[in-house]
Amino acid sequence: MEQTSSDHATRKFNKWVNNPVLEDYALRYAPRSFRTFSQSSVANSALGGIAFLANFAIGASVTTAYGFSSAFWGILIAAAVIFLTGIPIAYYSAKYNVDMDLLTRGAGFGYLGSTLTSLVYATFTFIYFATEGSILAQAFEIYFHMPLAVGYLIGALVVIPLVTFGMTLLSRLQSWTQPLWIILMVAPLIGILTTHPESLAAWTHFGGDKTTGASFNPLYSGMAAGVVLSLISQIGEQVDYLRFMPNRSEKNRKSWLWVVILSGPGWVILGAFNMICGSLYASYIAPTVGLTNAVEPIQQFIHGFGTIIPNAFLALTIATLFVILSQLKIQVTNAYSGSLSWSNFFSRLFHFHPGRVAWLFLQVAIALTIMEVGMFNFLNTILGFYANVAVAWIAAIVSDLVINKRILKISPDYIEFKRGHLHNFNPVGFGSMIIASIVSIVAYFGLLGGTMQAFSPFVALILSFVLVPIIALATKGKYYIARENPMHPSGIELAATVQESLDHVHHHHLGTDDVATYTCSVCQYDYEKEDMTYCPFHGGMICSLCCSLEKNCHDMCKTDKVLADLGKQAH
Repeated sequence: MEQTSSDHATRKFNKWVNNPVLEDYALRYAPRSFRTFSQSSVANSALGGIAFLANFAIGASVTTAYGFSSAFWGILIAAAVIFLTGIPIAYYSAKYNVDMDLLTRGAGFGYLGSTLTSLVYATFTFIYFATEGSILAQAFEIYFHMPLAVGYLIGALVVIPLVTFGMTLLSRLQSWTQPLWIILMVAPLIGILTTHPESLAAWTHFGGDKTTGASFNPLYSGMAAGVVLSLISQIGEQVDYLRFMPNRSEKNRKSWLWVVILSGPGWVILGAFNMICGSLYASYIAPTVGLTNAVEPIQQFIHGFGTIIPNAFLALTIATLFVILSQLKIQVTNAYSGSLSWSNFFSRLFHFHPGRVAWLFLQVAIALTIMEVGMFNFLNTILGFYANVAVAWIAAIVSDLVINKRILKISPDYIEFKRGHLHNFNPVGFGSMIIASIVSIVAYFGLLGGTMQAFSPFVALILSFVLVPIIALATKGKYYIARENPMHPSGIELAATVQESLDHVHHHHLGTDDVATYTCSVCQYDYEKEDMTYCPFHGGMICSLCCSLEKNCHDMCKTDKVLADLGKQAH
């Protein structure tokens, strides 16, 4: 059964993977030794990443399409759903210091089941990368008279060097730019409301291009909410920062929780505010620029700054500066989160990991391609369709975290993300998401009637949320854990072979505590216990990344014979 580590060649990683500043623990638990950022620094980085002008474009888009009243209530309803579903995700990710993919694995999807959600998340990041890139190119076109195709290329390439150095550089970038961005964001709103107070009345009576005018239409409101709900995956980008939160303690207990809530699901408070501002701006400038151009943030801010800056060229310059600043702040997050998602996806399917930076280039290339085909012109359609799958995914995770872990206690009370302890597929989350996605997409295309079509993302939300506990009860939770983790307190008593491999433990002084690390028998690097497990194939401790990349073990650690042998040694 066992083979010693000497029987296998030591795995060598390239210098990108070995550099934690570049890699940012893309496929791992974020260790305490790297989590040296303060709570305020993490919060600032997380909230700095929501400077995306797509919020203004989305608010304007649903308003010009469905009118003020339907759009306004659609935005608020969707924002409430996004906030509530984001709370448990942010909490568990910050508590266990794992990103969205690792959280999904341990919340009902299984090791390979979460590859599908990695694709869903990667799709979110490059759709919004392309959306923001299109907004930036529109500003370049107006200010520099630059062809859109060239603007797309420049906007995409400039992000790469900024994202290469991960959280270390991103936290500084967000901190430096945040004050200026806030000032420039609110200035146009103040200008419009003080110089043209009548714009508020015009806004509330704005009917867009629908025949119903400004009156409330529940179907249009549902459609507007569906577009906004595509942003539900944004919690994944917030989590990419929140996983670096310091450990929660008695001393920081309250502040820790507030930081997690405000910089996690709390992003949507500012996001909804920006959508409502975009709605107002669109109604204000539509008589001048037309409904199509009223959706473009650069047009909104040119006219907004024009209310307080008499010089037209200066107003254009400041508007362009604001767009460039906003896009840099959000594009680095879109590219960064996308690189994490692609890393997780390919490492599991192909046991191959050249480093997070390599997948950054793939992320930018995909986004650039869909920018060049003009996706901005079909924004509502693209986001409305995507929302069905994204909502089904998030609802499944939330249901598992809240109901199965806390109420029914069928799911383990911790987040297990390592391959050696998970079944490849868990029907609880994976099955619920698939069923809910299919039904809601069928509804989206109108095959279940007009009402169901308008509210298709809510079909996905309710169906996925309800199916998770039903499937968990039906399967008695047996697909959560394939093998107990001897490194976790709830695991089995340590077998003799496991205990022997733990004898070579290293203690590192970190703050007021000593942190124990264990040497991986494959790559020979030291990692904290949360990232380690026992591997019978290598006959020693193995880190989660080496476990993911192992091609030859064929999951032997989860076979009945190996489990029985380990159990005998334990007793």
